Formats: sequence, C-alpha cells, structure tokens
Amino acid sequence: MKDLTVAIASDHGGYDQKKQLVSWMLLSGVNIHDLGPYTNDPVDYPDFAKRVADEIVTGIAELGVLVCGTGIGMAITANKFPGIRAANVTTPEFAALAREHNDANIIAISGRFVDFETNKTILRKFFSTSFGEGRHAVRVDKIKAFEELLSKH
Repeated sequence: MKDLTVAIASDHGGYDQKKQLVSWMLLSGVNIHDLGPYTNDPVDYPDFAKRVADEIVTGIAELGVLVCGTGIGMAITANKFPGIRAANVTTPEFAALAREHNDANIIAISGRFVDFETNKTILRKFFSTSFGEGRHAVRVDKIKAFEELLSKH
C-alpha cells in the first residue's frame, strides 16, 4: 500500500469511518487526499463523490474511496463520470473482484452497515489486487467504448 495515492471523501453518514480510515491509511504509508467533509454536519454526497471522481479522471490520485451510509449513492454518482468504474462493496472478496475483473478505480463502502475492521480488510484487498487483463480487458474496453459513444449524444 505504500506509495499509493488515494483520494477519499465521505458524507455525514460515513464521516466517522472516513476519519478512522484516513488515520489507518496514513500509518500504512498511503498518500491521502482527504477531500472532505471535515465535520459530521449534513452534506450532499454527490458533491463529495464528484471531488474524488475528478481526482481519478485527472490522474491526481490512483484510486478513490467513498464512504457514506451505504456506499450506494456515492457509487451511482461517481459512475456518471467518464473513466470512472466505481464499485459499491461490502465484502473483501467483492473488493478483489471489482479490481481484478472490472478494473474498478473507486470503491464505495458503507460507514453504517459495515464495521471499521471489515472496511479495513476491504480496502487492503482493493489496494493490493491488480486488474486481471485478458478476457476482463475486453469487457472493460467495451465499457469504455459505451462511455465514448454516450458522450457523443
């Protein structure tokens, strides 16, 4: 996990776990871009999903982490941006598969329904799994082609 640059953001539902995860990742040697929020006051999750998506699309960060109550809204929002493949993940196995099969570049996790220790394991798997290439690359290329086609409409 060392030398990895990760953009992270949450909404108020994921704020407490985001704080814990940022501390843990920093201790693990991850370069963190904490894009907010910085309090647990209510916020709109799309604003923070966009911040992380922007950092991935522009190459500022290699991977992104979004934490909200469920992770669902964050993933939906992030996937609106071309080049983003965000997966809402609740198990370490799904985290590995999201990277290996889908070349996911953002993981959206639940701060309310998944405990901190499990989310740490999920992130470890996400960060340490590489894209599988091969037959998976063909499928990801089709996703990219769909994005390109849709952007012309």
